[in-house]
Amino acid sequence: MDLSRPRPPRRKDDRIILHFDYDCFYAQVATARQPHLASLPLGIKQKSILATCNYVARRLGVTKLMSISDAKKICPDLVLVDGEDLSPFRDVSKKLYGLLRGHSWNGRVERLGLDEVWMDVSDVVEYNVGLVNRNDLGSSWFCLRRDDPEEGFAFDAGRVAGCVYGSEGEVRGTDDDDDGGRYGQRLRYVVASHLARYLRMKIEEEGYTSACGIASNKTLAKLVGNCNKPRNQTTLLVHEEEEIWAFMDGHNLRKIPGVGNRITSLLEAHVTRSEVDPNFRSFEAAVTAGTVRKFEGMSAPILERVLGGSGAERGIGEKVWGLLHGVDNTPVKIGADVPTQISIEDTYQGLNEWGEIERQLRLLAASLLRRMHVDLLEDDDGQPPSTINQGKTDKSKRWLAHPKTIRLTTRPYYRADSGKPYNYARVSRSQPLPGFVFGLTTPREALADRLVDEVLLSMFRKLNSASEEWNVGLLNICVANMVAVGGKNGGIGGGRDIGAMFRRQEDVLKEFRVYGENGVDNQVRMEVEEVGEIPQVTVEEVEKDEDSDAEAWEEDDRDGLESCSQCGHLIPSFALIAHERYHDLEPG
Repeated sequence: MDLSRPRPPRRKDDRIILHFDYDCFYAQVATARQPHLASLPLGIKQKSILATCNYVARRLGVTKLMSISDAKKICPDLVLVDGEDLSPFRDVSKKLYGLLRGHSWNGRVERLGLDEVWMDVSDVVEYNVGLVNRNDLGSSWFCLRRDDPEEGFAFDAGRVAGCVYGSEGEVRGTDDDDDGGRYGQRLRYVVASHLARYLRMKIEEEGYTSACGIASNKTLAKLVGNCNKPRNQTTLLVHEEEEIWAFMDGHNLRKIPGVGNRITSLLEAHVTRSEVDPNFRSFEAAVTAGTVRKFEGMSAPILERVLGGSGAERGIGEKVWGLLHGVDNTPVKIGADVPTQISIEDTYQGLNEWGEIERQLRLLAASLLRRMHVDLLEDDDGQPPSTINQGKTDKSKRWLAHPKTIRLTTRPYYRADSGKPYNYARVSRSQPLPGFVFGLTTPREALADRLVDEVLLSMFRKLNSASEEWNVGLLNICVANMVAVGGKNGGIGGGRDIGAMFRRQEDVLKEFRVYGENGVDNQVRMEVEEVGEIPQVTVEEVEKDEDSDAEAWEEDDRDGLESCSQCGHLIPSFALIAHERYHDLEPG
């Protein structure tokens, strides 16, 4: 090793992470609803933009995020499906997530967007490695439940399932080898690859294909899963640090999870010794991870100096230095039954008429309630409500949680080439969410209209002075501060059908049960919402790659801090109501 170069970060290899990526997910959902579209070039549109497309269209030269007019010029036969309503996609995503989570022992199943899922299967794999007969690898049995040895599948523990990046996929070794050594490590990945294939086949039984990556951390699993798309899987089987570095070196910076547009532009300017381009938006930047890692004098402190500053994540230099070397120690988050918040957002080219602003608020409110019904309602049999009949729900549904706060956010319109950040002049106002929105016998459209008339119009006027000319470029409606409820009448267990509860009890409990070596189950309590640092996620931090649709529909946690409408200070979202109450109590 060159002693003149900084010491690389240390990588931990004690985990097994699976990363599932549903192939052209939005096109698959549309095809499942209209099977005749399967062999046709298909695109999902939002307004005038092609949000995503299937592989048939991609082979003909169509790419995601191009304009509809350009896509039609390239492929006149392109079939377009409206993607404005995300309810069908969220419904399927929730169903597939439940399938994967049902096979997790530790509950560490984390979603990225609607079409990607990470699973930490270290415990499942470790348990099954202990069951493998080293003298008869070809006749192995994978046990899916510790309390039921007959539930599982047969597999060949001598060979990797699917593709391999790195060393050969055949297990070689002896019983004398230490399980912590190369033989034991390879066996763990072989066992994990068969679990990945089993889960992919379960997903296919639901009508959807997927790709999967198997590695020791989230970043490596996601990147190696891209190697053999679609409908395939790849296991990263390497032992030397240099092999990991070589794997990372070939990736464009923008392909690496956690390296967003801002970081890419700063690093590209640094290694090319050029000025930072304020309009930098290239998702195919020429600079690779290897170019930055090998750049003269590069180190974590240098990266901190280049990437740090106002608004930057604390320790960003150390984090990016680790990612360049394939080091990512972030845990797979424990999955929750409900999201921490739900928001609907749209952008405009300067709304300046009250009637149009009101119309857009009604559209957003209707979309928000539709989304709440998909994410927060379930049938009494435990299944999510179908999105086929979305106009009205009935008493057979129940709420999993009630959000307590509604927030309206606006910002003025500005040109994309103005150089202003996405959240420039963005202001928000929050207040308690009225209880009538949880009614299940009133049509959603009527609830949305009432929400606009009684709540949102007043909030908008408080955010935007009537004496100034309106120039609205963004509207966002969000509900947050979820409180779990146990029954459809709001009380813990209130109104719940006891028969349905007992029918579902075993399936529900097994997801939250951890067995010790003595066979006694230990209760594990899962929090609906983790309490920690306020997330600071921006649009530019969402990774975009050729085969993932995550960037087409961004996640909700975009602004963890909000500007007080009275004093202008940035306040955490959860504290904004109390802060505004403080102003109300101030002496005049």
